[in-house]
Amino acid sequence: MRIACMGGLRGCVCLSLLLSLGGCEQGFTSAEARQAVDESSISAQASALMASSVEISTDFTIGEAVQNAAMEIRDTVEANLPCAEVTVEDAVLSIEYGARPGNCVHNGRSLSGLHTIHVAANDDAEVLVEHTWDELDNGLMMVSGEADVTWSLADRTRHIVHELTWTRLRDGRTGVGRGDRLQSALDGMLLEGIVVDGDRSWEGERGDWSLDIDQVEARWRDPVPQSGSYTLDTPFDKSLTLSFDRVDDARIRVTAEGPRRSFSFTVTALGLIEG
Repeated sequence: MRIACMGGLRGCVCLSLLLSLGGCEQGFTSAEARQAVDESSISAQASALMASSVEISTDFTIGEAVQNAAMEIRDTVEANLPCAEVTVEDAVLSIEYGARPGNCVHNGRSLSGLHTIHVAANDDAEVLVEHTWDELDNGLMMVSGEADVTWSLADRTRHIVHELTWTRLRDGRTGVGRGDRLQSALDGMLLEGIVVDGDRSWEGERGDWSLDIDQVEARWRDPVPQSGSYTLDTPFDKSLTLSFDRVDDARIRVTAEGPRRSFSFTVTALGLIEG
């Protein structure tokens, strides 16, 4: 079969591939890479706000009555966040951050909004804590939604399944997402951050996204992980790998690798993307 080519050799090669394979492999652009970094950063910040508030509810004695666990959580919240109005009924806590004067800073961010915690099970073999948030706000992000968190006396790795809606406060960008993740303490210190494996997916203003999370290390105060990688499926039908490397205490380098090209950006502590 003869192929009539236009545009020289490159056009001929492309046309041949269109006929034999159904299309030409397309690279991805710096604009697409930047969009991917921004979207994953927004999703990560929303998930971090959720995970940070989950961490508040993990300091209690495993194996005791669920009502006792709820009272221990109340004592922890009131001791660390005197700004919170906390009520307890049976094994359910209702928390309103910012309802009282006093310190409201948790993991470096000031909290406001509503948080309901239900200690559904507290046995040696399984702990189940159910969370609901209504406009939980840390000054950067606002989230609403719910999550189930499970762990055990033997296995301190927490399994979190969540559904959230979020808004980035500086520009009003919104999203709706869900995730299924395993979370452990960063360097054995939960106050510093977390190590995560699992997956997240969400619908943003520009389409549907999904990612696999491979051993990412994230500090509470950072907008993106400091190490590890994501495999990201994008709404522009391209799969990318995002890898993370710390530059200094306030900046993290994110490298987006996709079809035939790669781009690097620097993300600041405020979530701003440079490069």
